[in-house]
Amino acid sequence: MDRIVKSTRTRITEAQRIHPLLELKQKAEAMNCNTGFPFYKALQGKEMSFICEVKKASPAKGMIDEAFPFLEIAKEYEKAGADAISCLTEPYYFLGNDEHLKQIAENVSIPVLRKDYTVSEYMIYEAKLLGAAAVVFHCSILKEGQLEEYLEIAHSLGLSALVEARTTEEVKKAVEAGAKIIGTNNRDLESYVIDMNLSKELRNIVPKDCIFVSESGIQTPEDVVLLKQIGADAVLVGEALMRAEDKTKMLHTLKGE
Repeated sequence: MDRIVKSTRTRITEAQRIHPLLELKQKAEAMNCNTGFPFYKALQGKEMSFICEVKKASPAKGMIDEAFPFLEIAKEYEKAGADAISCLTEPYYFLGNDEHLKQIAENVSIPVLRKDYTVSEYMIYEAKLLGAAAVVFHCSILKEGQLEEYLEIAHSLGLSALVEARTTEEVKKAVEAGAKIIGTNNRDLESYVIDMNLSKELRNIVPKDCIFVSESGIQTPEDVVLLKQIGADAVLVGEALMRAEDKTKMLHTLKGE
């Protein structure tokens, strides 16, 4: 996590030399900000919503799909009944790309989450310009007051925010900052160990009026049933779908269809 965050800070510092923050901010604020928050709505009021991830590689599993026809995958997810798409844009550890998100957002009608490590407000304006409907904020890498500030910026642009928390303290931090969507990553990003019990523990303390998303390690319909039983509102599924030859069939299987 520390290495990824450090790398991301360097990347954004370099990006700002080419396109300054003020330039991005003005362009983003000139766009339609009265979006109705489609990502939030996509996860609301359903028995279980599915956020399907487009991911070429990960630090935990290495290369997942070398060919990586990202646009075809995104369209297949949409056709198969995904509620939203998560697109990795972190380029060094996940081999993501901003252009992947831009093209996906332009070619599907369901909302797209920019999955990256938001270390600067610059990245929120970037996400808006790329066509994202939502961004991710990690409680563990944002300082006190920063999370609240970033949530205000995102909401002012019509973007939803998935706030990741992995401890009781981080859940409290997210709630106090005004998070409307709280997720937990079942994979420890230091050891890469999956612990599905973490979702159960944190769901118990996340307010019922917050949407709760369980992320990582969801491989079977039984996993989905378990998470449904503990009160998860949505799951974010990456590797299980990305490794499936028939992604439509895999999504239907996870849905219990």
